[in-house]
Amino acid sequence: MATPLSHPSPSPLRTVAVVGLGTMGTGIAEVLARAGREVIGVDISAAQTARCVSALEASTARAVARGRLSEEERVGVLARVRTSTDLAAVAGADLVIEVAPESYEIKQQIFRELDAVVRPETILATGTNALSVTRLAAGSARPERVLGLHFFNPAPAMKLVEVVSSVLTAPQAVAAVTDLAVELGKEPVAVGDRPGFVADGLLFGYLNQAAAMYEARYASREDIDAAMRLGCGLPMGPLALLDLIGVDTARTVLDAMYAESRDRLHAPAPILKQLSEAGLTGRKAGRGFYTYAAPGSAEVVPDALTPAPDGTGAQGRTVRSVGVAGSGTMASGIAEVFAKAGYDVILAARTEEKAETAKSRIGKSLSRSVAKGRLTEEAAAGILDRITPAGSYEAFADVDLAVEAIAEDLDVKRQLFQALDKVCKPGAVLATTTSSLPVVACARATSRPQDVIGMHFFNPAPAMKLVEVVRTVLTGEDVHATVREVCARIGKHPVDCGDRAGFIVNALLFPYLNNAVKMVQEHYATLDDIDAAMRLGGGYPMGPFELLDVVGLDVSLAIEKVLHREFRDPGLAPAPLLEHLVAAGCLGRKTGRGFREYARR
Repeated sequence: MATPLSHPSPSPLRTVAVVGLGTMGTGIAEVLARAGREVIGVDISAAQTARCVSALEASTARAVARGRLSEEERVGVLARVRTSTDLAAVAGADLVIEVAPESYEIKQQIFRELDAVVRPETILATGTNALSVTRLAAGSARPERVLGLHFFNPAPAMKLVEVVSSVLTAPQAVAAVTDLAVELGKEPVAVGDRPGFVADGLLFGYLNQAAAMYEARYASREDIDAAMRLGCGLPMGPLALLDLIGVDTARTVLDAMYAESRDRLHAPAPILKQLSEAGLTGRKAGRGFYTYAAPGSAEVVPDALTPAPDGTGAQGRTVRSVGVAGSGTMASGIAEVFAKAGYDVILAARTEEKAETAKSRIGKSLSRSVAKGRLTEEAAAGILDRITPAGSYEAFADVDLAVEAIAEDLDVKRQLFQALDKVCKPGAVLATTTSSLPVVACARATSRPQDVIGMHFFNPAPAMKLVEVVRTVLTGEDVHATVREVCARIGKHPVDCGDRAGFIVNALLFPYLNNAVKMVQEHYATLDDIDAAMRLGGGYPMGPFELLDVVGLDVSLAIEKVLHREFRDPGLAPAPLLEHLVAAGCLGRKTGRGFREYARR
């Protein structure tokens, strides 16, 4: 559904009421008042209306201090907001936005009372992100004037607004509210009525999978959050975000999503119920997945689950020289990382020519760093001198760590590990950079499975801070300690995980991407609206379709097939639309066409 981006005439919605003056309602009131609207704020609690006014005074004072508002403008903003505990105060409003608690009973009661108060032409909007807009509209005397208007928290800062139509909503009401959203400086996305809409519909499935991953003790809360921040460029990790949103709120949204989809990926992870019923609902309670300095505080404090600092476990092995096997972008990037950290690196490929080409690629990368002032020419030359190209893996005879970065083909990797087993000295650590294949299969190809571990770097290796450290059931403790020490020396952030498909990042990222494809496949929303929703509402650096086209649709499909095969969950089955595009040779940017078309270079 295309959303108009500009409109010729100002919105007629000049007086807007906000019912429910919690954090979200107060934020919406501020946005409206700063855009010149007369705002009527209503809450059943006089204390809450007072808190709303205090919050507005503090927020606008900060805006003046930062030069974003003049004192005169601040006075005008505050004068345009009046509050009441009586719903009858909204009688003159052109639009009423309800942001009461997520309960059909509460919201339906408000809508019944509004029907008796407001004018016939007044539009009624619900701020729900979990309940059915259609069901709320059906209980109103004016269903054609009811729609959803979903702001994101914090409302003054977040650009996205989802405008939600039910089958009963009049197009004129949608147009009027969309016009208003544009005038508020927001980017409206038009969506249909289903739980979670676009942004939360994709976001909460991902958050749920992260909670389930933590509950299964696959990885620590700190490592799950760090992996998604550093591996995907997200502003917050999923468990920290659940604490911010509210564990109870997430459970409510997921319950509503599962009731409609019956997709196991939306069935709330049991830990969400356990935490909710124990009152451990996140920041607002002072404890959720993490423990906070006080209720409402953002400061995380150590608790019984906080990991001990590195250096308290097994003693690692000494690593002075590193062998990198491969000649592609990832191999050359990893070799560059090790050489920058002062290691002597042997970069080996199947032929001397391929190895020289890979070293040349590193030289170009270092030259770009020099041009940008990040390295001196002398430093770049020193780094390049530490890299020795080789046309045979025999050159790995004396390395302390051998890192495999060849094609993602299990048979090819097994053959390489058999070769490394014969060539590398006793005590050398053997690492694979696989992103989706079983590390233990590489380990079993050797006579020393205790020396084999996964080191999953992210592309581009010189820039990306994350390394997933993947232990098999056979990996030695000293090998694990060695790799973590090496990660620290090369300036990477290691996260620990077990040997299963997708590890942390891909296991959480690709089901989210697959669900986005399903939304388009079902004609629920457009590519552009979904990408905008996730950038603006979820804080993602790229929308899912932008990312799919960059990663490659064939690569994405292969990873999704591996995840589906490993976990046997029907919800992980690749979307048919993705399979069709790959079959047609539309693989993304590298072929000039994927979900979008690109200019040929």
